[in-house]
Amino acid sequence: MNESTEREPWKPTWKDIALFTFLGILFVGQVVYCFISYNGAGWDVVLYIGWAVFAFSMILGWLSRIAFEAKGKAPEGESFIHTAVVVESGIYTIVRHPMYLSGILIFASLVLISQHWLSLIFSIPIIVYFYISTWSEERSSIERFGDDYRKYMQRVPRMNLIWGIIKLWRRQKYK
Repeated sequence: MNESTEREPWKPTWKDIALFTFLGILFVGQVVYCFISYNGAGWDVVLYIGWAVFAFSMILGWLSRIAFEAKGKAPEGESFIHTAVVVESGIYTIVRHPMYLSGILIFASLVLISQHWLSLIFSIPIIVYFYISTWSEERSSIERFGDDYRKYMQRVPRMNLIWGIIKLWRRQKYK
């Protein structure tokens, strides 16, 4: 970690408040609508796939938290997300942003579970927001960790699980 760069506390602007209010309304709308339009098209296979994706995304989020807590060396009294080192173990050997990917998959799963176009409309802005957020996370991580994070970026894909598994397999094969 670059000790000269102290982490300044985040101070939300009115734009941040408006964005989070909008996303919060979409989130609540998505969850409520998922119950209202549960299996709306009656496609049971799609429903089961949705529940499988939901379960997988919950496990993915849980694995990322475990890795952060175990290897992140967050300062005493700080949240587990305030890591002092680049976490490169566990799920972080496959994708750089498993928490964001978990969020994206949760909202995609809710679309599959509800099977209604309105559910898709609720989810798209949230999914796009999660994906775009990874860009600012990466800029912040480069500032904090420098070349260590740049090297990590070359080894591990942002969110592509399949490519991450292939790259991990190749790294282990040629060790």
